[in-house]
Amino acid sequence: MYLVTFIGNLLIILAIIRDSRLHTPMYFFLSNLSLTDICFTSTTVPKMLLNIQVQTKIITYEGCITQMYFFMHFGALDIFLLTVMAYDRFVAICHPLHYTVIMNHKVCGLLLLLSWVLTLLDSLVHSLMILRLSFCTELEIPHFFCELNQVIQLACSDPFLNYLVMYIAAVFLGAMPLIGILFSYTKIVSSILRISSAVGKNKAFSTCGSHLSVVCLFYCTCFGVYLSSAVSQNPRASAIASVMYTVVIPMLNPFIYSLRNKDIKQALRKIFS
Repeated sequence: MYLVTFIGNLLIILAIIRDSRLHTPMYFFLSNLSLTDICFTSTTVPKMLLNIQVQTKIITYEGCITQMYFFMHFGALDIFLLTVMAYDRFVAICHPLHYTVIMNHKVCGLLLLLSWVLTLLDSLVHSLMILRLSFCTELEIPHFFCELNQVIQLACSDPFLNYLVMYIAAVFLGAMPLIGILFSYTKIVSSILRISSAVGKNKAFSTCGSHLSVVCLFYCTCFGVYLSSAVSQNPRASAIASVMYTVVIPMLNPFIYSLRNKDIKQALRKIFS
């Protein structure tokens, strides 16, 4: 699964770089999303595979903090990129005449930079908050990676501030982007319904269908994981559910974008021809 994720997303990146027709804002953000997905799975899966290979489940305190930092960073960056891509589709469909002016190279670069800075700061804050907690000498995390909530639960000191920061971050980095995506697609659907021709409607829907599929998969899986962990006290069930958004969704993304996108298909054919 990891190799499929790595190769699939790498092919998307190479296809976009090699084909000059794909040098547009939409594919610029898609290539960054593919890179983020590779990094996101690489924070957890290689370590898990190594543990299986050497028959050990040990991770150092420093290694756990490092894994948490990059996992939170790339996970949040995924959300920000999906939000920016929704905004890009909103501008393309609702303001087509001003698209090239609004989504110019400078704006795209600033949106990407802002996404990186905010997610890096968020991960840094959570990591520093973990460092203030005290833990016992040896602990067992009921998960296949160092997940923030699971680590906080194992602390010997009061984790109230950690939970407070975690819930505030969840609102600003989870709920707010989701509201932005829903707002964008509300406007998009409203604009598409006003198009008179059926061909025009199909073309408009096809430009954002892949992105909407990925958004639904990502958010539905995340909600499912945290709802199941809240309802069920079985950490194994939560760990199995976490595999969906840490491994399965990044693996499916290249297939969703390539199967539903003619430009990506043609670019991939050029690579293999």
